[in-house]
Amino acid sequence: MKTTRRYTMTTRAEAAERTRMRILDAAVSLADSKLLADILLDDIATEAGVSVQTVLRRFGNRAGLIEAARQHAQARVEEERRTPVGDVDAAVRTVVDHYEERGDGVVLMLAQERTDEAIRAITTGGRALHRTWVTDAFGPYLPEDQENREGLVDLLAVATDVYTWKQLRRDRGLSRTRTEARMNQLVRALLPHAP
Repeated sequence: MKTTRRYTMTTRAEAAERTRMRILDAAVSLADSKLLADILLDDIATEAGVSVQTVLRRFGNRAGLIEAARQHAQARVEEERRTPVGDVDAAVRTVVDHYEERGDGVVLMLAQERTDEAIRAITTGGRALHRTWVTDAFGPYLPEDQENREGLVDLLAVATDVYTWKQLRRDRGLSRTRTEARMNQLVRALLPHAP
């Protein structure tokens, strides 16, 4: 009987976690195409296939859900951006892949950051994550002295930024392949000693 009880508790816990993840995925997905202020708990519940009560039971309130969704999205982005340290081609390919998947949603978030405090927290975290990614991915080619290092990280962050991708891919209408090639060219101009 203990085995059955343990199995039931494990099954319930797994089902609860799947429900929680569906809700978080729904919130993140909706934020890719709608203004955060326009996303209702009803929208998230419908997208996740649950009731609003279930959303509230899991996250307490809208602010709790938004914070949990921010953490969930950040973890996903960190995973999507994993790249071999020092491999310039792989780094640029990885970041372009990421923007192909999420770039339009990121640009939408950036458009909201001046008027929405929750969005500002998300975009501030995103900038820090991007800068850390740049420092890690291109670390072997960065100078030792802090001032030159910071300056080069600034330039590499711009070369691999979502707005750079947007300008090439969306505004200019370049193909994904040409966009990646142009961003790679920018990075290689900044890192002439990279293999």
